[in-house]
Amino acid sequence: MTFSRTLAWLGLATVFAVPVAASAQEWTRFRGPNGSGLSDATTIPVQWTLDDYNWIVDLPGAGNSSPVIWGEHLFVTSSNEQQQIRYLSCFDTKDGSLQWERQFSYRTHKRHKNNSSASSTPTVDADAVYVLWHSRESSPLVALDHNGRELWRYELGPYLHGQGGATSPILYEGLVVVANDHRAGSALVAVDRETGREVWKIPRAGKRACYSTPCVLDVAGRAPELIFTHCYEGIIGVEPRSGRQTWMLDVFGRHSQRAVGSPIVYGQLVLGSSGAGGGERNVVAVHPATDSEAAAEVYRVQRAAPHVPTPLVYRDRLFLWGDAGIVACLDAATGKSIWTGRVRGNFFGSPVCVDGKLYCADVDGEIVVLEAGDAFRQLARNPLGGPIRSTPAVSNGTMFLRAASRLAAIGHPGR
Repeated sequence: MTFSRTLAWLGLATVFAVPVAASAQEWTRFRGPNGSGLSDATTIPVQWTLDDYNWIVDLPGAGNSSPVIWGEHLFVTSSNEQQQIRYLSCFDTKDGSLQWERQFSYRTHKRHKNNSSASSTPTVDADAVYVLWHSRESSPLVALDHNGRELWRYELGPYLHGQGGATSPILYEGLVVVANDHRAGSALVAVDRETGREVWKIPRAGKRACYSTPCVLDVAGRAPELIFTHCYEGIIGVEPRSGRQTWMLDVFGRHSQRAVGSPIVYGQLVLGSSGAGGGERNVVAVHPATDSEAAAEVYRVQRAAPHVPTPLVYRDRLFLWGDAGIVACLDAATGKSIWTGRVRGNFFGSPVCVDGKLYCADVDGEIVVLEAGDAFRQLARNPLGGPIRSTPAVSNGTMFLRAASRLAAIGHPGR
């Protein structure tokens, strides 16, 4: 990497480091706006007790998926393993009242002990909510309007990996996009959001389940691209309308890895992660290919790299929240370490950043709050009750937290 190119990347990264994530903005997908996990809400407390929640409601089943929000509608999935029923529930964000609920029957199947039958986070827009259900028999992607009426379904086929499904769909310019990676029949798929008609499909050669949710690289000077990660194929760019793969850089290798954390964008850099629960882990920053230059690795982080939680960038700082509670802060442009600290707990959800503070829930049901600054500082540990293997959602000045079979809201818009 030349010095001039380094300066160019740093300048562009500074310009595009913090996407617009207003407190009233809808939280439409896993980890909110473009998967960044960023919100500028200012009405979320740092410390609270069980008595401070706006409301807490029980769900009809359990699960690991995260809530998504449009307006005053919150959508979340759950499943009852004994009755073999999956649920898509719609709640009122103001008081937690149930607006409607739809049931989907299925047959239980083998999966990882930390997975669930409701681990895929839906995605939502002004017209519909889109939910993906994986099973060994079939994997329908289903669209329902905001009143719960089914609009269409697209069948992805049997999900054949023993750990079970968990990948989440996203929306981009009229497309519903899914990275459907498992043991056989893997593919990147885009369907028309209005009709469910397949627009394009890219077969994948890998036979390993990966769970990362794609994001969009949309910066000045280049056409928008969908960004995917896979342990065997690395980081991939795809042209959204045609489904043409524009570039690929194999940065992870095949050393028993699995891409679980999702890619994020920092300026014109793309950051992806892959690893193994007890083995090698990598977070890699890549400069995507252009018309004149091939894709290139910029830096790599291994020692502090998480396996499941997705990285986060805030104000030119890269935060890596590790599965076992090791949290690292690095310079997002160079990967240079700034600090490393430890918090108590094990973490399967990903952090979000609200008003300069990091929030991440541990599996035992506490929400840990850290300062998102240049020194390690734990601010609070807040109770909800576990297990929690999901990621918070933030919309209209309120944070929504999902434990296995409970849903809660904290924050006071307008105060």
